[in-house]
Amino acid sequence: MLLLALDTATPAVTVALHDGTDVIASSSQVDARRHGELLLPAVDRVLDRAGRRLDAVTGIVVGVGPGPYTGLRVGLMTAETFGLALGVPVHGVCTLDGLAYAADLDGPFVVATDARRKEVYWARYADSRTRLTDPAVDRPADLAGQVAGLPAVGAGALLYPDTFPRAHAPEHVSAAALAALAAERLAAGEELLAPRPLYLRRPDAQVPRNYKVVTPR
Repeated sequence: MLLLALDTATPAVTVALHDGTDVIASSSQVDARRHGELLLPAVDRVLDRAGRRLDAVTGIVVGVGPGPYTGLRVGLMTAETFGLALGVPVHGVCTLDGLAYAADLDGPFVVATDARRKEVYWARYADSRTRLTDPAVDRPADLAGQVAGLPAVGAGALLYPDTFPRAHAPEHVSAAALAALAAERLAAGEELLAPRPLYLRRPDAQVPRNYKVVTPR
């Protein structure tokens, strides 16, 4: 097994290789505006560090979000393209699950990433491998009763200390954690998600509803 994992659902552009036992190379850069520019060079860098060729990859793992539309689709389209070119399966993993796995907490906690518009993408977890709620997008103030007293991880939690007073790192997801979680689930015979984006809301850019139609005379 050689899994190539990547995620662009947060400001982190993150890539890793996992051989079924351990992560053998990884790269992460935080730049919310350059996902498209940074992702492929990061893949090349990780392959070079591991001394592996792209055609040795047996599966692709990609974070499906939730995340902003523009960044998220960069990773998903790249993963789908690699899968088609190599003839290998593409496995989706919830980005929040990757953050939870990296947090390595035993008791109940919350993962929250920055959804912009003064909102967070979030979910509750029983432990680092068990999600209790579906991913959602909400204003932090509306969550106070649901997350009170719980530890929290992720950039969204760190942005709103009034709602998440026990927030701490990791701030962004890592492809290393996604790859390790996916390898663990695949080894256990679990079915992973389809590589489809989890947006939770409509993109900012939309076609005007009442635009004027101009026809030739």
